[in-house]
Amino acid sequence: MPGTITDNHRFHQAIERFDAFNRADPNREISGGKEYPKELLYAERMTRWLARLEPDAPETLRLAVRCQHIGRWMIPRADYPLDRPGYHRWRTALAELHARTARDLLQQAGYDEGVITRVEALVKKKNLKTDAEAQLLEDVACLVFLENYFSGFAKKHDEEKLVTIIQKTWKKMSPRAQQAALGLDLPPAARELIERALKPQSPS
Repeated sequence: MPGTITDNHRFHQAIERFDAFNRADPNREISGGKEYPKELLYAERMTRWLARLEPDAPETLRLAVRCQHIGRWMIPRADYPLDRPGYHRWRTALAELHARTARDLLQQAGYDEGVITRVEALVKKKNLKTDAEAQLLEDVACLVFLENYFSGFAKKHDEEKLVTIIQKTWKKMSPRAQQAALGLDLPPAARELIERALKPQSPS
């Protein structure tokens, strides 16, 4: 059955191993007046959004969502050239790190190879256009970004770049996630940028 956890103890062992790993993140973020390790907070936000979009999500997707950014601080962006090829190399290295770390921790929790391989594929967002679960993971990641990180991100970049980023993010999302994004409680400046990005372009 969709959403069924085959072994609750094993599942919670895996989640706790993911979270314990992310508690080592030296970067901190304040939320609700409390300080959290950055990637632990991100993982919790991912889990909450998945529960909102798909309460009966399969076990493999719940696991993949929880470890999507596991250990991200271990490969800083500054380790790669600050150009587009450097960005893509960084993202590829991160995906490999996340998948490899997830594999190790899932093995420790007692999962079999079939589950581990599936979680790895989801973490790497393979077959995004044809895999409904990979698309759902992408939806969750986009919504977490827009709700929690976009406003801070916007302060570091000019409007034209932000509009382009919003448009690219929007194209990654399913119609259901797009509707959810339109309902987000965002600061006025962020909402105005999104409205501008989504406004139909006048013919030249």
